[in-house]
Amino acid sequence: MDCFIKKIWEGKAEQAHNYFVRFGKGQFANRAALNLQKGTKIKLRGSFEWVNDFVILASELTEIKFSGIVLGKQELSGLGYGKKKAGIFEYNVQELQNRQIQELKDRVYAMLLDAESADQGLKLKIKKKMPKPGKSGEGKTDDKFCQLEADLKYWQQISEAFMLPECKKCKISHTYIIEEIILPAGEKDPEKLRLLAKRKGKIIRKIEADKRESQEEKKFEA
Repeated sequence: MDCFIKKIWEGKAEQAHNYFVRFGKGQFANRAALNLQKGTKIKLRGSFEWVNDFVILASELTEIKFSGIVLGKQELSGLGYGKKKAGIFEYNVQELQNRQIQELKDRVYAMLLDAESADQGLKLKIKKKMPKPGKSGEGKTDDKFCQLEADLKYWQQISEAFMLPECKKCKISHTYIIEEIILPAGEKDPEKLRLLAKRKGKIIRKIEADKRESQEEKKFEA
């Protein structure tokens, strides 16, 4: 699995389109925050943007069962009854299997799921209420919205998925600078324009690893 930021860095920004639908033109600091501690275990914390990537990665690391809340902008088959609120369907789920996560990953809005396998050394915990738009700006980001604890045997997969440097402690944050909104030609429906429009600009990635600071930039169109 590659996280949505890695997809942008590898020139696959179109695969990260859904992560930017909520943004208009402007500068958005302190987004997609990650906090790593690596000692006898791996402890990775992240802001709400990472919910789906954390769940998908956990489903690929080992056989494990998930429970919690799944949110969809459309009805999702196979999850039972979903309550609809503010245009979002909410499903309370128990014991989702890895294969079900893989089937859902391209259809959901957010997977607010927990999972634990003591014998496999993996624990995932995610908060169950998404933050309201405008509540995750600079200085207010909850970088413990997603929490993953894992045995060191998973380090290579986790570090590759999230582009983590080899270190003991690391903090990463991103600034989105959206310079242009590219509307789909011929479309007049306001909601479709919002959902299908591409965001063009750049992302600044700030990394503090073992007290060493660095910064990277990447232009993107998603």
